[in-house]
Amino acid sequence: MRVVVHSAGVQDRDGAALVFDKIHASFPWLELVWADSGYNAHQVDATVAKVPALRIEIVKRSDGMKGFVLLPRRWVVERTFSWFGRNRRLAKDWENLAETVRAFVALACIQIALRRLAR
Repeated sequence: MRVVVHSAGVQDRDGAALVFDKIHASFPWLELVWADSGYNAHQVDATVAKVPALRIEIVKRSDGMKGFVLLPRRWVVERTFSWFGRNRRLAKDWENLAETVRAFVALACIQIALRRLAR
């Protein structure tokens, strides 16, 4: 839907404002966003509050879980990252510019879409 690439020095909760602003501009009908516990912060809540139709649901891992446990909706993100990792330029953090990474993510998404259309 939308990709925002920033330096590793920016926390997920701080970068969420950039993502939510861009998503809402392109997809005003979007109502629900699933996120992991890294987005459970007042900065994210303040950003989501600016968009009345949007709400965020944090997918939390319970304290009693040990080892690998499949969390609801979390697998979608991990699967997508796995698909991106099939591309040599995205398998490791080689790029110096965030704009270059964003371009390669866009190319990876195009490749995924073309494979689905070719079936």
